[in-house]
Amino acid sequence: MASHLPLPVPADRARALREALATRVVVADGAMGTMLQAQDPTLEDFQNLEGCNEVLNVTRPDIVRSVHEAYFAV
Repeated sequence: MASHLPLPVPADRARALREALATRVVVADGAMGTMLQAQDPTLEDFQNLEGCNEVLNVTRPDIVRSVHEAYFAV
């Protein structure tokens, strides 16, 4: 039987996330690639390596940042 613990209030969750980010490596799972593609990057943004989302960290950090900001907003 699973125990149901109360969810922390949003301020506590935000504080816990900030603490985790400051003190250790945090892995978050989500539709990162889908969200990056939704920004409609060009082939030039990919340095002609179509679909290589990692390149966007260098060529379009604004796109990558906007996806992270969307995750944090949630």
